[in-house]
Amino acid sequence: MDSFKKKFIEEASELIDKLEVTLLELEKNPDDPTQIQQVFRVMHTLKGNSSMFGFDLIDKFTHNLETVYDLIRNNQLKLTPQVLNVTLSSVDHLKAMLDEENYDDPDFLTTHNGLIAKINQLINPDKPMEEKQRVQINENKSEEVIHSYYVFFEPRKDIFKNGTNPLYLLDELTSLGKAKVFAHFNRVPLYDQINPEQCYVYWEAIIATENEVNSINDVFIFVESDSKLEIQKVADINLLADEKFVEEITQLANVQKDIGFVTVQRLANQSIARHNKSKSEVVKRERIGYKDKSTASIRVSSDKLDGLMNLVSELVTTQARLSLFAEENSVPGLAPIVENVQKLSRQLRDIAFSIVLIPIENLFGRFQRLVRDLSQELKKDVEFITEGAETELDKTIIENLSDPLMHIIRNSLDHGIEESAIRLAQGKSSKGKIQLKAFYSGANVIIQISDDGAGIDTEIIREKAIQKGIITAERKLSKKEILDLIFLPGFSTAKKVTDVSGRGVGMDVVKKKISEIRGEVEVDSEVGEGTTITIKLPLTLSIIDGLLVSINKSAYVIPLAAIDKIYAVEKSKIYTSFNNLITLDGKQIPFFSLRKEFNLSASDEELEQVVVVNFEDNSVGMVVDFVIGEYQAVLKPLGKHYKTHDIFSGATILGDGTVALVMDTNKIIKDFAKIQVINVK
Repeated sequence: MDSFKKKFIEEASELIDKLEVTLLELEKNPDDPTQIQQVFRVMHTLKGNSSMFGFDLIDKFTHNLETVYDLIRNNQLKLTPQVLNVTLSSVDHLKAMLDEENYDDPDFLTTHNGLIAKINQLINPDKPMEEKQRVQINENKSEEVIHSYYVFFEPRKDIFKNGTNPLYLLDELTSLGKAKVFAHFNRVPLYDQINPEQCYVYWEAIIATENEVNSINDVFIFVESDSKLEIQKVADINLLADEKFVEEITQLANVQKDIGFVTVQRLANQSIARHNKSKSEVVKRERIGYKDKSTASIRVSSDKLDGLMNLVSELVTTQARLSLFAEENSVPGLAPIVENVQKLSRQLRDIAFSIVLIPIENLFGRFQRLVRDLSQELKKDVEFITEGAETELDKTIIENLSDPLMHIIRNSLDHGIEESAIRLAQGKSSKGKIQLKAFYSGANVIIQISDDGAGIDTEIIREKAIQKGIITAERKLSKKEILDLIFLPGFSTAKKVTDVSGRGVGMDVVKKKISEIRGEVEVDSEVGEGTTITIKLPLTLSIIDGLLVSINKSAYVIPLAAIDKIYAVEKSKIYTSFNNLITLDGKQIPFFSLRKEFNLSASDEELEQVVVVNFEDNSVGMVVDFVIGEYQAVLKPLGKHYKTHDIFSGATILGDGTVALVMDTNKIIKDFAKIQVINVK
């Protein structure tokens, strides 16, 4: 049972996250019936699942919440800020309720009882608080009456087109209690006339349940307009406990097309008469076993995914060794086998990548709640906009991205967005705006956090840097170089320390954490207009497509995604060039000789290779001795002894067992460019 509970907790966590996101959307459009219905639907699912797996406290708590939103969707209760605040607090409490160890915590119990009292106050505003609590306790102790219903469900023929599977609806129906379902196939056409995209089957069912008719209606709530539906109560006893009733109704279903409500009612009356005559005890509800409806996807633990990626990495390395062996040994028939293994390993690698890539959507939802709560705490009116939530990233990157993004958003709220009165005085809208945007750029993912707040004054940063002795007063820095100073340890321009930010730590940690996942962070800002922080991340951390090159007989890997073109150039043109500029295809391109930058002597070769890579909006050349060819590089960390060599993002093992360093082209260009500027000065 522990495995089932673990699965429930995973699914419940996703439902609660979904509920939180929907509530935040509902807060923006409180009159949107679709969002109200979605909130009710998630609560209904959470209640049913928690009851099924023995989480009775969650079941009863969610039942009360569901009642509130049932009143709202039936226009019996107005959705107010108070209702939303209570619901969001309940969402936080539901997260705590997933851990049963919290149940003995006095603070947990105090919060629980307080929320139940607030929810009951919303349901029955005219009753005293203590009375409502007594009523609720008595209701929980009272024995439920089992009702029997007749259900006729005939979907429209084209119901499959909107993604609905009628069997899932019937499965949910049977989960409400004990049921007898009859499928009718008499309208199925001949074989050669069947359209596989149409539904020809319809159903009748008898269900005995403790629930009221609304629970059955909720099962079919999204297909009411796409089907013929009839739901009638036929008795206040469990008809399915009467063997004679079940036998008679089953025989009728076998010999005629439809049973019909009239016939069911007649048989039900006979059963009621037998029940009263014998004064038999009402049979209590039998729970229907849970059936997993998720046929389109399965759940896999993170440990198994990590194991899969490790095995794929080892396979890629072994495949490289096999390719090298085939090149060095002329074994008949080996070449096509090696080629096939290479193709299969690449396909397996791509599939494994797609499995570990997950949408950034859940991360975005968490920040929506953060902005809502912090803006209220800071008494600022802020609109939070997200874009590109479907963008996918390696799960390891997403796990390490949460804290840096949270700190950036906190800074935007605390220091970036001004108070409404100040914004109005500056001619801005009283409502501030923070945008979180994600999109693909080649083999990278770009995440941008922008606000329309006060912006960053570069003069203040410069003065602060001079005061701290970071730079001298005579030193000239570009705007970008000044803004980059905010990423130095302990650097802060905050005039006061707050609970939100401004303690002199943060942005340096942000840059450090993003660098750990091979990312880059940049900031751009205009005083009075706002700030944009851009984070550039790789899609994955484990395997990359690279170009294997040689410098002084040592192998290096350049990420293929960064490369534009490769040119063979005479050595004399490289060493006699002015200001490290070379003309390629009629265009002047700056370059770095990696032999020179690595303090190696000049090459003896007459031709050298210039690998042109993309750097920001420019092209930069890197001069190497030889280009060996494409290579799938399995990235391995360099270890603590090489932490200072950040121009290399990792290392990979080649087919012959030697190690090749993987270049970070952006950091190489930035570092070498700085050295040259210093030398010129």
